[in-house]
Amino acid sequence: MTTGDDDRVVTAEEPPSAKAFGSAGATQGYLIPIGGAVRRRRRPIILQRFVDLCGGRSARIAVVPTASREARSGERYAETFDELGAGATEVLAFKQRSDCERSDWLDFLDHATGVFFTGGKQLRLSRVLGGTRVATILRDRFAAGLHVAGSSAGASFMSEHMIAFGDEGATPRTHMVALTPGLGLSTRLIIDQHFRQRDRLGRLLTAINYNPSSIGLGLDEDTAAFIAPDDSVEIVGSGSATIVDATHLEYSSIGQHKGDPISMVGVRLHILLHGARFNLVTREVTPPSEAEVHEPVRE
Repeated sequence: MTTGDDDRVVTAEEPPSAKAFGSAGATQGYLIPIGGAVRRRRRPIILQRFVDLCGGRSARIAVVPTASREARSGERYAETFDELGAGATEVLAFKQRSDCERSDWLDFLDHATGVFFTGGKQLRLSRVLGGTRVATILRDRFAAGLHVAGSSAGASFMSEHMIAFGDEGATPRTHMVALTPGLGLSTRLIIDQHFRQRDRLGRLLTAINYNPSSIGLGLDEDTAAFIAPDDSVEIVGSGSATIVDATHLEYSSIGQHKGDPISMVGVRLHILLHGARFNLVTREVTPPSEAEVHEPVRE
């Protein structure tokens, strides 16, 4: 069983200029789950787009390292955002629930243009932040235009139904995954990360079997989903995103004992690469353009 998720650094040369993100007149912010091990230096296209989306030189980015036990996890991301041109960054190291009442950190959060959750263990995020003023501010500010990104555990925490932990393997099985309440910034998605690297298809299928109205989103490392206010999704990065859509699910089973295989008939599976798009409302897929297919996102 794998219960922890962490971020490894993949380094590499100068980042390219990022595409413009944003939607005129939009109120809700962008939601940007990342599958972990995001590049911070050589071609950090995901983090560069996040900084640009948050305002570039005018950006105020709050880094929340609550999920991680690494002492400098937050500082390393803050340094990266500074290098990528962010106007101001602040590490909000909420370690205990009492930290969620710190007036200086709440003030920065109230005026931030972006928030970034580091990797680690997602249960630390729900245990420390769940039901606090910080969680309320994040939901309110996101609805009003705050952009929220998270890597690894930080990605899983975004959804209403959060994968807490689970087993590896491609076949869905009874009691293969445990779900707990997340931050609730997305009510449409159940998000998993380190997806191909840790063989997590089975646990995402199991989670969707429990919640067929949700869409499963499995993100490989160094791969992000930029989810716009209009519920359109663009895949960015060097890996793939797996979409599990149970809209037309005809039949599913639940085994009697832990580990029993589960049958699912009619579930749709999409494997999307850099530049592909998916609409969370219509469930339609748009393949990447020819230029995007050949965009050099790998080392």
